[in-house]
Amino acid sequence: MALHFSPEEFAERRAALDAKLKERNLDCLLIFAQESMYWLTGFDTFGYCFFQCLIYRPGEEPILLTRSADLRQARNTSNLKDIRLWMDVAGKSPVGQVKELLFDLDLLGTRIGVEYDTHGLTAANGRLLDESLHSFADVDDASDIIKELRLVKSPTELEYVRTAGKLADQAFLAAMEEIKPGADEGRILAKMQSTIFEGGGDYPANEFVIGSGPDALLCRYKSGRRTLSENDQLTLEWAGVYRHYHAAAIRTVILGEPTPRHLELHQAAKDAMIAVEQAMQVGNTFGDLFAAHAHILDDRGLMPHRLNACGYSLGARFTPSWMEPPYMAFKENAHEIQENMVLFMHMIIMDSDSETAMTLGQTYITHEDGPESLSQLSLDLPVKAG
Repeated sequence: MALHFSPEEFAERRAALDAKLKERNLDCLLIFAQESMYWLTGFDTFGYCFFQCLIYRPGEEPILLTRSADLRQARNTSNLKDIRLWMDVAGKSPVGQVKELLFDLDLLGTRIGVEYDTHGLTAANGRLLDESLHSFADVDDASDIIKELRLVKSPTELEYVRTAGKLADQAFLAAMEEIKPGADEGRILAKMQSTIFEGGGDYPANEFVIGSGPDALLCRYKSGRRTLSENDQLTLEWAGVYRHYHAAAIRTVILGEPTPRHLELHQAAKDAMIAVEQAMQVGNTFGDLFAAHAHILDDRGLMPHRLNACGYSLGARFTPSWMEPPYMAFKENAHEIQENMVLFMHMIIMDSDSETAMTLGQTYITHEDGPESLSQLSLDLPVKAG
């Protein structure tokens, strides 16, 4: 059994969840988010692309309903003792089995929470679930409960995040060795990802972003590779990943001589990053982080070129995204910053008029005495001579 946390830590997590369910007067929680299952039991899989459900009752052993391909996966990676299988049968949905289990557990007429806000529950299966439970129980959207509990990290989680931060730095240094005129983007990506694997890390929850020339202005992955030119710009967004815990970073690297616009945008991004660090105080809000970033950039006429968010919470995440919405730094987000959160802050400025890209970002742990950067990389503009 490959568990990454102690039995005591898993017990503390269950106790915290029990208290939340009691506070919300919920008799049961139907868990569909893979992150929640991993946090609560250690269960580690990508099988959530099919239907699976963890039935959790305070003080009782959880029951995992999953597909046959995940039976041994659950046995080998989790502390789950009760694993049930649904059968692949043409025309039959496994959702009905959830209701049958709930009936057998004497949960008719109770209050049941459901994790709706997750990629682990499709809209189609969510509709079937609602229909099956319509007259069975009082159903409540409980998507926020484990999300909130996961926001503040334990000492062991923080050590995993720090390891992820080291891997992120190593991946960037490996990339910089490859970045030069004539270099292929695919080789740069290969060096970054292999460095993380060699360091004991994992696949990221979403693809690394790489783009050069005009595509340096993109902040999403796309298929297709390009060869770098003598005077070029290359945007990289990546994450070190360890035990599924992410430490993300973003940089725009300049090949050859930076243009005056590059230098101008980089200075704005660096000043905004420093302002965000100063605002990253326990008791402030995610909205305060956005305001600090927007104030700097907007005063320099860069509002049309910036994004409407400048960061978000990170943690143990699964495909398709390492982001943890709604814990994002956007306008007037009143969610408070607490101690021992893990926050990725990104300054992204994309000037489409001049086709100039500039990004700067790294991951922090929040503390009472200010943020701890998980990166040792310089915030100066990375330049590779042609």
